[in-house]
Amino acid sequence: MSEPEARLYDRIYGLARSLATYHGQPGRGARLRRFYARFIRPGSLCFDIGAHVGDRSRCWSRLGARVVALEPQPDFACFLRLLFRHDPRVLVVAHAVGATPGRLMLHVSPRTPTVTSGSPRFLAEVARAPGFAWVNWSRRIEVPVTTLDRLIEAHGLPAFVKIDVEGMEHEVLAGLSVPLPTVSFEFVPASPHAALASVARLEDLGRYGYDLALGEGFKLVYDRWVDAAELRAWLASRDPAGPSGDIYAVRLDKDGTPGR
Repeated sequence: MSEPEARLYDRIYGLARSLATYHGQPGRGARLRRFYARFIRPGSLCFDIGAHVGDRSRCWSRLGARVVALEPQPDFACFLRLLFRHDPRVLVVAHAVGATPGRLMLHVSPRTPTVTSGSPRFLAEVARAPGFAWVNWSRRIEVPVTTLDRLIEAHGLPAFVKIDVEGMEHEVLAGLSVPLPTVSFEFVPASPHAALASVARLEDLGRYGYDLALGEGFKLVYDRWVDAAELRAWLASRDPAGPSGDIYAVRLDKDGTPGR
């Protein structure tokens, strides 16, 4: 197999692996809808930042939401356009999201594209973790970058924003100047800086309650809203080799209840 053929094989393998993971498991779609129905109502506007193969975007659309799906990897942006070609509720935007508009160099792992990142710090930190030992970020792609503020200006204030961008979650939130009702962002125990900085940014913007889910389990750990101090303590206690997951942040009213 020639080198160009090997590179193409790796890209096809990576896409197929992601499709099998996120679209190929029986019952997964129903579990997603049950989980996200607590956050998303018909007519809601959602931003899916790091949409990948669109499992969340498809779920939210089926819940009646309007979705702006942002995916900078060209192969996956093309797939999303194909997946949602007949769905007027989903708009695909082939941009990364960051602190400022411009350009970003993505470090792509063709065989494991879910861990593609624009953060050299993230790559250096997770490379020491056993779960990332076989990942090879062998491809580079320069992509356009927009910001949350620009997306809000163009599409309106979203009710829910999901951020899954492998160590750049805090940079996405750095491009935001107004509090959001509900946000989720990934945490990776081997590289906790992004999650901790994301919490700090949200606390600068407003008062939030937090919960989290491990892996793809779609089950909240606390099943209540904890404050930033309790969340930070939980993150600090994690084994660097432990599972990643998602933190959910809901803006609180003055009386401590989730806002509407």
